[in-house]
Amino acid sequence: MLLPRLSSLLCFAGLASVPLANAYDGDDVKSIPLRTHSLAPPYLDSDFQSRWFDFGGDTIIRADQYIRLTSDRPSQQGWIFSRVPLTATNWEIEVEFKIHGAGNLHGDGFAMWLTKQRATQGPVFGSTDNFEGLGIFFDTYKNNRPGTTFPYVMAMMGDGQTSYDQAHDGRANELAGCSARGLRGASIPTKARLTYFQDKTLTLELQYKKEDTWIQCFELNAEDKNIAIPSVAYLGFSAETGELSDNFDIVSVKSQNLYSVGGGSPGAKSGPSRARGQDTARVKRRQKKGSWGWFLFKVVLFLAAVVGAYVGWTAYRSKQRYSRF
Repeated sequence: MLLPRLSSLLCFAGLASVPLANAYDGDDVKSIPLRTHSLAPPYLDSDFQSRWFDFGGDTIIRADQYIRLTSDRPSQQGWIFSRVPLTATNWEIEVEFKIHGAGNLHGDGFAMWLTKQRATQGPVFGSTDNFEGLGIFFDTYKNNRPGTTFPYVMAMMGDGQTSYDQAHDGRANELAGCSARGLRGASIPTKARLTYFQDKTLTLELQYKKEDTWIQCFELNAEDKNIAIPSVAYLGFSAETGELSDNFDIVSVKSQNLYSVGGGSPGAKSGPSRARGQDTARVKRRQKKGSWGWFLFKVVLFLAAVVGAYVGWTAYRSKQRYSRF
């Protein structure tokens, strides 16, 4: 009889009516892996081809370790691009990469692309200029940009007509960016996480100082900036070396389609952004409104109130009975 009585007490207290498993305050953002836009060892199938990606230029694939876009040699260009466009409305792409090489002088850099053009070698970090879509540039060599610390990571939204400002390291094209001292040759796995919610936000986070600690490079709001990525955009990576060189390796790519099951608008801001240096993962589940700790606390509180009332009532009846004599 204990369980029926407890259930009755909980219903009476208004506690049993809360669905614990799904008691969220707002949207629950979930994800679905996108195999078509993900990469992991061994990268190639039995025919030494990739089902979902094309590659070319000076790219070398070592099946157990990395996709090397350029080796530590002068005048190299390499690229890898998805064969099918990324059609998800909201998505997250997490890339593990490695920039390393011999000597103190190194260059030039690598890029991450979400563009209408694909698999076209060119002068912008190994890919084509006058592109249409989004380019994220990991620039490791300063040409002419006073006051800026390199490596420098920046975003450019191409309109198909504007050229990349090569002479000034993209200063004329910069949508947003950040310095990332220590990105090259880091002692931990270096990663970039790009999160996009259509017509809402575009966020880039980097991991290069400490594992599982993400540093927000930038967050753009669609109300303030033009971050409309083409509906037909191919995911790609490219790199370039000049007189100076480096190894630019892609270790893995993990792409996910994001969606909301809370009936709201995923990616909408719920408050100020966290300070730089903290873990700023933008895709996160809202904390459960009715957590087990709070639930048990309310149960104990209610039972204590019932017991207290019963003891008080018993004492009152005993007092009334003795008062008759």
